[in-house]
Amino acid sequence: MEAEYENLPKSGKKIVYVRPVRVKDLPEGLREQAQGMDKIYAVHDVSGERLALVRDRQLAFVLARQNDLSPVNVH
Repeated sequence: MEAEYENLPKSGKKIVYVRPVRVKDLPEGLREQAQGMDKIYAVHDVSGERLALVRDRQLAFVLARQNDLSPVNVH
């Protein structure tokens, strides 16, 4: 059986992972840039390399899609 699910990435698209990051766990320079936020979101490639840090989950998904990537939420 082969079923399509609209929220899953299509084959052939590059997958990236979006996960929350506690600001207090970041290096000092990045903590300063977070401007008092407790949590931001990281976008990682499949090898685990961090590609971006953004202020919220929605922005992370938009950023990924604008770059022809398929974002997947990681808890």
